[in-house]
Amino acid sequence: MNAMNDHKRSVSKLIRRFTRNEYFGHFVFWALLYVLFLRLHDFTNSIPAGLIEELLNILFFAVIVYFNILYLIPKYLKRHKVFQYVSLLVFSCLLITPIKAVVFLMWNGSDPDISKAFSELSVLQSFFLSSFFLAGASTIYQIINDWVIHQRERQELENRNLKSELNFLKSQINPHFLFNTLNNLYALTLKKSDEAPATVLKLSEMMRYMLYECNEDRVPLYKEVNYLKNYLELEKLRQGENIEIDFELTGEVGNQMIAPLMFIPFIENSFKHGVSNHLSSGYIDIKMTVENTQIKLDVENSKASSMPTGHLNGKKSGGIGLSNIKKRLSLLYPKSYSLDIDDQPNKYKISLNLNLN
Repeated sequence: MNAMNDHKRSVSKLIRRFTRNEYFGHFVFWALLYVLFLRLHDFTNSIPAGLIEELLNILFFAVIVYFNILYLIPKYLKRHKVFQYVSLLVFSCLLITPIKAVVFLMWNGSDPDISKAFSELSVLQSFFLSSFFLAGASTIYQIINDWVIHQRERQELENRNLKSELNFLKSQINPHFLFNTLNNLYALTLKKSDEAPATVLKLSEMMRYMLYECNEDRVPLYKEVNYLKNYLELEKLRQGENIEIDFELTGEVGNQMIAPLMFIPFIENSFKHGVSNHLSSGYIDIKMTVENTQIKLDVENSKASSMPTGHLNGKKSGGIGLSNIKKRLSLLYPKSYSLDIDDQPNKYKISLNLNLN
């Protein structure tokens, strides 16, 4: 039974490969055209003769079409030699017309009425126009086909560049966060805090998330939120009672898929550049609202009045994290997010609206 199933799968795979082949498409086209010509043919004299006659007709059309596709288009049209291309195409159709007429005259030589018909000017015009029309149609097909291939290759290149850029951005983010979380743990060990074991566990969870989960293009939202919670718990332990940290989560957080490490740079930025080095006391207020695939994140932190407005927007304060997250948002969620920054003398706030779809 398994051998039979394997055989069926092999045959199915072979058929799919064959039908996707370019030569198969050409074969189908000429076969359908042949059937169409047979439908229009007058079989009053002889059916076998009619079958051969239409086959000869197809062969002459194939000669001019493939001469056009394989020689004229690449040598002249693709090199923007349009006048030479059109001239040679017309000349080729003019050349093949009398040859085709002679072949048909030889084939129908025993029938004087048909021989006379093939020698008339109107028949020669019909031969020329049909050849030129089919050759022109093949030119349009080739132009469209080349355009489709070019678009596909460009899309593949853009996807490869996007993936490389995102991997580069994540490689910058991970060491940045690891450095900060290790600083948190170091501060606790200096204080000989009883919270150190729990901190190690949270750090372990964060490390596992960064090293394994973040290698995926998308992660479940609940894992991203759990990472934020662990980070905030570490910061609460490090900051002590000097900084009031509040995290409010509204809505259902589940298996909605999101790019990893999308939110943490905003929160990390508020700690590193908003309160830690400039205030003896302050606050960080974080609100996240989730409605299906729509997420709203507000992060507000106090700021020393001595810090100039716009300082948090600059490269010096934003560091790698904030500049990268803006770039990642534009790459991963184009036209699906809005980011507002409110920088005032005593506070700094970001508002992010993100549609995961």
